Amino acid sequence: MIYLDYAATTPIRDEVLQVYMEVSRSYFGNPNSLHDIGSKAKQLLELCRLELADKINAEAEGIYFTSGGSESNLLAIRSIVDGYKHRGNHLITSATEHSSVHNLFRQLETEGFKVTYLPVTLEGQVKVEDVKAAITDRTILASIQHANPEIGTIQTIEEIGKVLRENQVIFHSDCVQTFGKVSIDVKKAHIDSLSISSHKIYGPKGVGACYISPSVAWKMQVPDTFHENGFRPGTVNVPGIAAFVTAAQLICDEMGINTKKYQLLRQKLITGIQDIDHTITIEGHPSHHLPHIVGLSISGTQGQYIMLECNRCEIAISTGSACQIGQQKPSKTMLAIGKTHDEAKQLIRLSFGTGTKEIHIEKVLEVLKTITKNL
Repeated sequence: MIYLDYAATTPIRDEVLQVYMEVSRSYFGNPNSLHDIGSKAKQLLELCRLELADKINAEAEGIYFTSGGSESNLLAIRSIVDGYKHRGNHLITSATEHSSVHNLFRQLETEGFKVTYLPVTLEGQVKVEDVKAAITDRTILASIQHANPEIGTIQTIEEIGKVLRENQVIFHSDCVQTFGKVSIDVKKAHIDSLSISSHKIYGPKGVGACYISPSVAWKMQVPDTFHENGFRPGTVNVPGIAAFVTAAQLICDEMGINTKKYQLLRQKLITGIQDIDHTITIEGHPSHHLPHIVGLSISGTQGQYIMLECNRCEIAISTGSACQIGQQKPSKTMLAIGKTHDEAKQLIRLSFGTGTKEIHIEKVLEVLKTITKNL
């Protein structure tokens, strides 16, 4: 089976799995325990916090480990909104956010908050001037994803962050798809809070992290919580965290090599598609995009049909974000970039990873050519 769905999840690396097993054996103590076994686990946990903070140029005391990207988004936004709701009740986000963010903002609307859902261009980018225009004297937080998980468009977060910082609006960014693929500097981008996930970077599932700047106030969501400085209840997953941070170290070290590889694979795919059929459209921004994600639309055909045909030919692709699959709903990203409901269901997504080879792209092109010819 050719796997081209790395944006959904990645296989755990051998080195990472080895770390998980070793830490499970040797650092099994609860880091909150006061005995030596607990202290040993605590020391490793704090080393992991320091190392992860270094990868995003952040303060270690602002790193909180979670169960993944969705929980990081939920806890970060909730905690910060509760910490600043005395200053206002207006929030800003985009029309193309991950479901964990989008659904939370819908819920916050039922609790009395006013939310501005910023439109995006045909390429999927939020306009900086729209961010600026949306800010009011009641705005307390804006959440803009770093890159779209379905079409790969990267937002101009440095410019957006600058505008938000100038207007004293807290900036949260969902960086689950970008961490380890493009450089992230929270200082340079004026990011106050962000979320990342382990299983997107060849780490174990069920582990992630949230960063909240120590200068930002936040409110504990579950009273009398002691783990992660009160940010999240539950015994800390030290083996998972150590494996996650190991995966982060490896992927950040290999970022340049991987980027070059994905760019070559992407160009081979796009060139081949252009030679196949004019009914296939490449979605997303032509230059500001993640190198490993390619969103495609095939005119007149639902993406689910293309996905199933590819699966029959032993190629694993997706019809968009894994968190939306199965809902039989059109992609909200596609709707946001101006597609009709029928057109929005035509999306398929191919995403590359460390195991992707040129021969895999050639096979995909061969299958797509056969499918479009039969259509």
